[in-house]
Amino acid sequence: MTDPMPAIRLAVDIGGTFVDAMELDTRTHAVRFRKAPTTPARPWEGVLTAVELLGTDLREVELFIHGTTLGLNAVLERRGETTGIIANEGFRDIFLLGRGNVPPDHMYDFQYQRPESLVRRAATIGVRGRLDYRGRVVEELDSDGVREAARVLVEEQGVRTIAVCFLHSYLNPEHERRAAEIIREAYPQVTVSVSTDIVREYREYERTSTTVLDAYIRPIFERYVDRLESGLAGDGFGGRFLIMRSGGGSMTSGAAKTSPMHTVLSGPAGGIVGAAYLAAALGRDNLLTFDIGGTSLDTCVIERGAPVAAFEAKLEHFPLLIPAYDIRTIGAGGGSVAHLDRGLLKVGPQSAGADPGPVCYGRGGTRPTVTDAAVTLGYVDPDRFLGGDMRLHDAAARDALREQIAEPLGLGVEAAAAGIFDVLLARTVGAVRQITVERGHDPRGFSLLAYGGAGPMLAPLLAREMGIPEVIVPFAPSGFSAWGMLAADIVDDVSRTVMTTLDDADLGALESAFTEAESEAAASLAAQGIPAGQAVLERALEVRYLGQEHSLTVPVGRGLDPDAVRAAFEELHHARYGHVMDNRLQIVNLRVRGVGRIEKPDLPRHAPGDGDPARARAGQRDAYDFGTRTVTGFAVYDRSKLEPGDVLDGPVLIDEGTSTTVVHSGQRVQVDPFGHLLITLTPEARS
Repeated sequence: MTDPMPAIRLAVDIGGTFVDAMELDTRTHAVRFRKAPTTPARPWEGVLTAVELLGTDLREVELFIHGTTLGLNAVLERRGETTGIIANEGFRDIFLLGRGNVPPDHMYDFQYQRPESLVRRAATIGVRGRLDYRGRVVEELDSDGVREAARVLVEEQGVRTIAVCFLHSYLNPEHERRAAEIIREAYPQVTVSVSTDIVREYREYERTSTTVLDAYIRPIFERYVDRLESGLAGDGFGGRFLIMRSGGGSMTSGAAKTSPMHTVLSGPAGGIVGAAYLAAALGRDNLLTFDIGGTSLDTCVIERGAPVAAFEAKLEHFPLLIPAYDIRTIGAGGGSVAHLDRGLLKVGPQSAGADPGPVCYGRGGTRPTVTDAAVTLGYVDPDRFLGGDMRLHDAAARDALREQIAEPLGLGVEAAAAGIFDVLLARTVGAVRQITVERGHDPRGFSLLAYGGAGPMLAPLLAREMGIPEVIVPFAPSGFSAWGMLAADIVDDVSRTVMTTLDDADLGALESAFTEAESEAAASLAAQGIPAGQAVLERALEVRYLGQEHSLTVPVGRGLDPDAVRAAFEELHHARYGHVMDNRLQIVNLRVRGVGRIEKPDLPRHAPGDGDPARARAGQRDAYDFGTRTVTGFAVYDRSKLEPGDVLDGPVLIDEGTSTTVVHSGQRVQVDPFGHLLITLTPEARS
């Protein structure tokens, strides 16, 4: 008798404070979820601990999918490898000079200084060899010069990873590939990142920045993945290991080790993939994601069922030419520190992180955080945090708030804690306005999907403030990003810069470029286990008015029709900016997304209950009601015992151990057939 095929899927998401592990049994559609503390010094240990706590038999796991902020944190904390740059002679300072712009929040700071570069100037070297703006060879590459540059970087400057980026190489990668061969032959122990292996687009500084950051994080990312793979294999795992991409979808761990830049924003991407899947299942075409974890708040627009994407991201002040979701992030999460700045109350961006964490964790934290305020306001039960696995020190949290916030401001402790939520709410409104009102969207036409450990706590307040008609709280919201990863297809993106006006475009040349990009995408998917016949190839053009800086992405099919491209562009431009012009259009880049579909987790429907939620009543607790701005009695309900059709009017607290949904007076919560919580205004509050 043969052993049954593995039927378990595992998704693990590393956050700033906790590691979330989600198990899906594809036979029964049952889902289990556990959390474990993040271990910043040895991040793979937190992942393995979360899996161990979940109790999953790794021999039964067919798919392990992972979202990680390792690369992101390596840059923010300056923990990457010593990096060198080989560029064209006379252009060694492209990365160090950048664009020379000042960040908007320092616009009037005349003492502003740019952060220290990731690469020392002594570790940047130019070599002879040049391509022109059409990719034609003007001067042959000096092979001996490349060899000498590598010797100086490795033997004299001590670099362990090298970024190679030459002018106009996006049109012709010949010189870059030859330089990489020379370096690898001379120093096989050194990691080499080549710009045209990462991105084939114009803008020399942005392409150089992307390549340098790839080189900077690749060695530590490879070591991390190797250690995690070894740990999983040691416990019996023999299935597929996938890692989330910043722009949605996933890639094999082997592909991720060669393209780590595509993973730097992979944690938030999991939640957005899940949100798009949920939007389709619930028939909500327009959705705002609202993810609050331990260190940050992330929000993104799902428009017409699809997440809004961008093809340039930013990590600190470094631009990245990678596909990514258009996410607005602010340093405001459960671990964000509340402090006074010249008498003004501020929240974040500093975070207590996982170690030592908020004061209430009892691990040595001394500065009050949003979590400490939530405990003080009565929203979090100290005895049931993480399902009772971790007892919170509520008295210590209250004392820290009193001493550091309330007394200096002359306020009571509850008023000070409520003030922390007010400040956090104001910052949140600003982030949401950036991706809605400032993009021509009315937030009142969207539903708000609240997840992350603290998302369901703040989302009802945000909905009241911005007039958003509905808040949706999914199953296990604190692990929703991990759940979303279970719905992620295997994806690769390929781009080419073309730079031609739409009127003058050689349609045959464009078709050839698309065919080349499709072949590259299909080959990448095939290397990751997706047969050519199962790969879906999606085409798009980046288009702008001639003379503009920014472009819009227009999906296209085979057989390009310039009139259809212009009509689609004008529709997008009018929706975004409120007008169109008669100017000529310019095609900047063409893009191909290769997609290998994987089976999605089902959303099981539950039988309706008897309409009486009394069975789920777990008691009452005094908490702060923002509807009346007073401390009042909140009915407490156990979410696991609520059933479809149940209706509750605030003020109520719905506790599920790893997250609490706070419904204030004037708001109503209903349980839908899938078990989601739908929060709206009561009829009285609407009138």
